[in-house]
Amino acid sequence: MKIDELILYNNTECRDNLVRIEQLMDGTAADPQEARKTAASCIGEILSVSEEMGFKGNLWHDYLAYALANCENAFSISCERKGYIEGGINCAAKHDFAIFMRLFAIDLYEIDKRYATCFSMLADFENNNEQEKYFNKRIRNKIISLAENLAQAGNADEFFDIMCGFYKEVGVGKYGMFKAFRIGNDRNGNVSVNPVISVEHIYLKDIIGYEMQKKKLTDNTEAFLHGLKANNVLLFGDSGTGKSSSIKAILNEYYDDGLRMIEVYKHQFKDLSSVINQIKDRNYKFIIFMDDLSFEEFEIEYKFLKAVIEGGLEKKPDNVLIYATSNRRHLVREKYSDKEERDDDLHSRDTVQEKLSLAARFGVSIYYGSPDKKEFTLIVKGLAKRNNIDIDDETLLFEANKWELSHGGLSGRTAEQFINYLSYKLKDSEAKE
Repeated sequence: MKIDELILYNNTECRDNLVRIEQLMDGTAADPQEARKTAASCIGEILSVSEEMGFKGNLWHDYLAYALANCENAFSISCERKGYIEGGINCAAKHDFAIFMRLFAIDLYEIDKRYATCFSMLADFENNNEQEKYFNKRIRNKIISLAENLAQAGNADEFFDIMCGFYKEVGVGKYGMFKAFRIGNDRNGNVSVNPVISVEHIYLKDIIGYEMQKKKLTDNTEAFLHGLKANNVLLFGDSGTGKSSSIKAILNEYYDDGLRMIEVYKHQFKDLSSVINQIKDRNYKFIIFMDDLSFEEFEIEYKFLKAVIEGGLEKKPDNVLIYATSNRRHLVREKYSDKEERDDDLHSRDTVQEKLSLAARFGVSIYYGSPDKKEFTLIVKGLAKRNNIDIDDETLLFEANKWELSHGGLSGRTAEQFINYLSYKLKDSEAKE
């Protein structure tokens, strides 16, 4: 059986590379010189994927497991939602898995012997400087474990059971492998959801204070994840108070529970319907994240957002919520003239209601206010302790007070910027001694 005979897995992104390697294995490649060029290209692609994903050990097996884990088709998506499934599609899956078993059994050393290539370097690869690289170690480890288990499968039935379990536990494709996404366009110009490779590792415990606000946010998120009724959330208030950080922390806290996040910018609101159609049937909970959301009077993008949140003919899927941050409580800029009867707007009350209606579509509103002096002191002390800054409290707070007077006032962001400055200053002083 050949790769060209794949039924369900014929659209894997690794397909072309696998076909070329199969030709090398079968001895159907061109002359030895061309074969070596092909081999170099194939090895380069495997190393590129392995570098991005952080693979180590048998990179060939990891690459095959990656192809299987990343291929979205009728079988893999059904397994993601339900686990083991009944029906004729299982026969097609086992047919394809028999082909992949043949690929797992390829002798890389034999290809090297035939063409004087270096495929065998993939058999036991050491990944250096792992701590300096950015990738999702949890997913990396899952795929490496999958590769090891598949390599030991005795037949297509065992292979099938392993893949069913993986899809149910981890998922399939980009939504299984990554936690955060942005909107972009594919090669044909269609709206696509693209993964964010490196996500800031911030957790709720890293945000000092705002316990009531964080509790309100986590309660709503946990209800959402447990299939209960949950609300869209608006975090509003003063700048630098941790609104965006709280939402990023929510993603990291609940990623293992199936939470994913898609960041959307104001100019992309017209694409929201397309994005929701792509994610509505997946076995994940999606938060659409809109940071620093506000609209000037002349901007009409908020009308797209209103239609998506509530009011269109199509019901918003149960696995999608919208979390937004803003410095404005009502999101759309208001003017006194909106409420004055002498304004040339014949229906001024309607104008006001139109501008308030967007904020009203967020069922939960959470206020983040600037900390007072005492709260600012606690934030500074907490950040200093976390960053191992060894300095007496009197000096620390004196310097912090000087900093905030000339750097934006009392806020968590100001405190963090001060600690960053102090860390550098202390290290620089130590280096000069």
